[in-house]
Amino acid sequence: MPVIAKFVLLSIVEKKSTSRLERTSPLEKISPITHRHPMIRHLITTLLAAVTLFSQAHAEEIKLRATMPSDNTPRGDWWSLYQDKTLSGLMQSAAKANNDIKVAALRFEQARALAKLARSAFFPSVNLNPAINNQSTSGNTIVPFDPGGRIFSGNTFNVPLDVSYELDIWGRVRLGHTAAKEDAAAAAALIYQVTLAVQAEVAQNYFGLRALDAEIYQLQEAIKLLTEAENIATAKQKAGTATDVEVARARGETAAQQAALVALQSQREQLQNAIAVLCASKPSSFSIATRGATNLTPPSLPTAVPSDLLQRRPDIAAAERALNASIARLKIAERAGYPSLSLGGNAAFTSGKLSTLFTSGSENWIIGPVLNLPIFSGGKNAANLASQTAATEIALVQYQQTILLSFAEVENQLTALKHLRDQLGYQVTASQQADQARDAAKSRYTSGAGSYLESLEAQRNSIQSQRLIQQTRGQELIASVTLVKAIGGGWNSKLPSPPTPQVVAKSPEEESKKPGFFRRLFSR
Repeated sequence: MPVIAKFVLLSIVEKKSTSRLERTSPLEKISPITHRHPMIRHLITTLLAAVTLFSQAHAEEIKLRATMPSDNTPRGDWWSLYQDKTLSGLMQSAAKANNDIKVAALRFEQARALAKLARSAFFPSVNLNPAINNQSTSGNTIVPFDPGGRIFSGNTFNVPLDVSYELDIWGRVRLGHTAAKEDAAAAAALIYQVTLAVQAEVAQNYFGLRALDAEIYQLQEAIKLLTEAENIATAKQKAGTATDVEVARARGETAAQQAALVALQSQREQLQNAIAVLCASKPSSFSIATRGATNLTPPSLPTAVPSDLLQRRPDIAAAERALNASIARLKIAERAGYPSLSLGGNAAFTSGKLSTLFTSGSENWIIGPVLNLPIFSGGKNAANLASQTAATEIALVQYQQTILLSFAEVENQLTALKHLRDQLGYQVTASQQADQARDAAKSRYTSGAGSYLESLEAQRNSIQSQRLIQQTRGQELIASVTLVKAIGGGWNSKLPSPPTPQVVAKSPEEESKKPGFFRRLFSR
């Protein structure tokens, strides 16, 4: 079975011997609304159809299960697998100073503050608004009681205390708080996502830079050999055994390789500057020491990845929590036309003189419930419901797409690593043969048995083969980093996972002791 099929299979099914579900799937949460929303029903039907295809092949050993994002599972310093002190230092610098990570952290703080703002709706609102007014009435106004041309003027001292509280009868306040909490959780997951993306980019640029270092070293050694060949051609020209064409070709080939060397050095500087920006450092004052002929070798890599590791991906967790928030807002939109009941009160001391403001007789109050019955809104509530329904459908599709992309990314990197490993083996063999051909052609030319064109072509092939080896080794390291990113950081399946919550059914006696409606209402 292809690896991608194994991933999909593991992601939606499990052995019959597994424990109960960890939590409700987001698809199950929106099941009550699917009868009114054909798009969501169609998406769920499509997913269930895919499950049915797998169950027909393995009906005796699999069943549908829900997954739970575990992006908070510790991953450790995954870059330590590469055993490179310079890389570890760059990772620490990026984690502390990278501006994208700082922005993600600030967005989380903003989302958490909004969650606290939504929570404030659980409590009554109390306002104290003292006021001093000087007013005058008109003696010529038309009122039910004729003022007879008299004018009433004077000061009014007022100290009111306003109290208001909306009873959360339909759960709109609770759902608003739930949506805000899910937004904050999604923002927290995005911190991990941005951090992982920055770390992966640092590692990819670093290994690209090291691959260039190795390629530059190989090209510098090749230029030395070309310079030696150029000197031989010049000496033979002076001896009359070589032509001017051979000398010109030798000098031209040396210059061409020197131009290629300059291009590689330019690429290295660009990667170094990119790493500097990721570490929030000024490129002109940032440098990474060069290395010579270092054999870049990735750590031991898995040939398959358990699908449960993908639950550590922060983007999957963020998409799942964004879906939960959208579902909560959809439920709020469904309740927009429901009546609301508020408890309001006002108590105040009012007097025309400051000396009698707080004496007996200056107090006044009003208290009572206010019932709001929405009758006509010009289609506002229906339009809001349609808008939020579409937003929920979008969140569902994005959640599904995020999961599918995660499988594709892992599959792509596993395939790339396998092919790069095979490609490197062939390139090493090709390089060895090219070196032998170069040495043989050089000996033939030096002894006068071979042409310079044959020797030049053999040198080109040898240089190109050596450069391809370094390029492939760099690509292999970059692919391994991309695999780490694709599975959420590290592939150690022995890392601890969050404990599975146990769902215990309550007895009828315990259910009968459930607090009443108003007690639950005031104990948010």
